[in-house]
Amino acid sequence: MSRSRDAIIFGLVAVFVSIGALALLSASLGLFEADQSPLKLILRQLVVGLGLGAILFFIADRIHYRFWHRTAFWIFLLSFLLTLLVFVPGVGFKSGGATRWIVLGPVFLQPSEFLKIGFIVYLAAWLTSRGRDVESFQLGAGPLLLMILAVGAVFVKQPDLGTMGVITISSLLLFFVGGGKMKHLGLIGIVLMALFAVVVYFKPYTLERLMVFLNPQYDIQGAGYQLHQAAIAFGSGGFWGKGFGHGVQKFNYLPEATSDAIFAVIGEEFGFAGALVLILLFLLFLWRALFILKKSPDVFARLLGSGIVILIIVQAFINMAALTGLLPLTGLTLPFISQGGSSLASMLAAVGILSNISKFRAS
Repeated sequence: MSRSRDAIIFGLVAVFVSIGALALLSASLGLFEADQSPLKLILRQLVVGLGLGAILFFIADRIHYRFWHRTAFWIFLLSFLLTLLVFVPGVGFKSGGATRWIVLGPVFLQPSEFLKIGFIVYLAAWLTSRGRDVESFQLGAGPLLLMILAVGAVFVKQPDLGTMGVITISSLLLFFVGGGKMKHLGLIGIVLMALFAVVVYFKPYTLERLMVFLNPQYDIQGAGYQLHQAAIAFGSGGFWGKGFGHGVQKFNYLPEATSDAIFAVIGEEFGFAGALVLILLFLLFLWRALFILKKSPDVFARLLGSGIVILIIVQAFINMAALTGLLPLTGLTLPFISQGGSSLASMLAAVGILSNISKFRAS
């Protein structure tokens, strides 16, 4: 049984963070065009994201993974209550029509990023304790559906349907890994799709995004503007790209170039080759994580590690697929790469847990 963290996972995460730092450095140059300070953005990413994230990583790396089984409910409850604080006047901060942040002095925290991890930790512990009972709808799929609806209601209110989608998909996949039946997953899927249709009816901007997905040329000066500009970025980058710092779409053309659209900046400056390398790195991360989890010491370690990996890979896939028109735009960040201190910190904390699990893998 190994007692050292997996060097490959650690190295891959270090590569992701380095790529993110370089991409953010280049993408933030576009803020000059919008009369904003790129230095402020980079410092926030370094202090809140990388600084806090590194601390959380090494703490999680040193805490025995079974600790999360004992405290799973309280971690989920704390992260859920923290997310509810965004609706408290004077605490929550609204930007771009969404209320997703809380203000802690000079720091803006997005608690939903930690709720994603908290929910996965709780779900892994819950599935472990249920054992074979998850095969029953009353004891497995039914309670899971209620949990998803409870968490989803918060994200509909914010609104943050992208995060809701990631949590939902990740939860269903983890439920399947934990022994849930496919027919129950199908039933949950039907219920959630029906509810999503209701949400689309009451939130027209969601319908606009679906229209853009079905027809990329739809309203290219409005709802389809970001996807149109992302397509220009990828197209102008060609195979090898324009070179680091030489992209032009970030200069007041591509919306959210430093956050959810940073993959398009990478595509323009490093071309198809650079984008492909990044995709292959995520696939390598998935392969190595699966290798570790095959040697997990117990069921909880396997489910907890699986949940973390599923969450990261699902979010990365959705982000990259949306910017290339394969999925509707969601506003999700690219894990480890995009601007977002809360996102980077929470992802590094999650990988810290995975790193600790890797210490107990069978030799």
